[in-house]
Amino acid sequence: MSVSWWVWAVLILAVAVMLSIDLFFHRDNHVIGFREAALWSGIWIAAGLAFGGILWVWQGGDVAGTYFAGYLIEKALSIDNVFIFALIFGYFAVPAAFQHKVLFWGVIGALVFRMVFIIVGAELLESFFWTAYLFGAFLIFTGYRMAFRHGGETPPDRNLVVRIVRRIIPTDSTYHGNRFFTRINGTRVATLLFVVLIAVEATDLIFALDSVATILAITTSTFIVWTANAFALLGLRSLYFCLAGLLRRFVHLHYGLAVLLAFAGVKLILSETPVGKLPIPVTLGVIVATIAVSIGWSLHSTRANTSTAAEDRPEAGASAGT
Repeated sequence: MSVSWWVWAVLILAVAVMLSIDLFFHRDNHVIGFREAALWSGIWIAAGLAFGGILWVWQGGDVAGTYFAGYLIEKALSIDNVFIFALIFGYFAVPAAFQHKVLFWGVIGALVFRMVFIIVGAELLESFFWTAYLFGAFLIFTGYRMAFRHGGETPPDRNLVVRIVRRIIPTDSTYHGNRFFTRINGTRVATLLFVVLIAVEATDLIFALDSVATILAITTSTFIVWTANAFALLGLRSLYFCLAGLLRRFVHLHYGLAVLLAFAGVKLILSETPVGKLPIPVTLGVIVATIAVSIGWSLHSTRANTSTAAEDRPEAGASAGT
């Protein structure tokens, strides 16, 4: 799919406008509740689906189906990002009012870095057929690690990038409102909030490798790959505030994500064999079914714990009253 430069320009401008609108409505750094997060999530999902509809009218069902497959898989993988963001925010005890700002600038960085990964990855796949085997094996191995080694994350402050930044930039170990930098005794220093931003960006770089490689298994069109990433990332902040309180119930979601990564790896390898690329309807079906099963399995497994907690709450209230 070849796209003119002006289409790219219009798309990037549209994304910039949407980000500006989001920043405007959250300029006061207020704490985002579930209702507001759900509303914004609906807006971003509607925007992503609307873009797919535009592609359908403009380029036809095959291109639109490819975009929707990429968008769905990116949306599913972004849920795992939410787990890590919750870990980082909890580890650094980030005040709730400042979390949106960190995620906002984190998303902007992610859009830029993923564009670089997409261009490089697509060029490698187009120029050297054997890179499909390397990317495929990488995705299968990543799926294995996610399924059987989930939960062994490195503490955020031990992240290599965070440690390098702390060595290079003078850093204060406290928060100074919502500022990334401040002055202490006349010296300009980074605040702890900036360290949190670096931790988020560094973590997303790692996720971007899996994410971009996965969607490149579906298509090597840089336009489709980046737009699917962009619209999935635009809703990442709202998704975090929607799911932050429900993450403990998604106990088996990582198995579903592992299956999707392995499936993308197998799909990428098969694309360079006589089997060829799998049909988009098959890809969409596997993605939807895997996400639905893993979420349904998780909710069913944790239903008993939720019911028990709900039964215990009135008793706790009665005890407090006495």
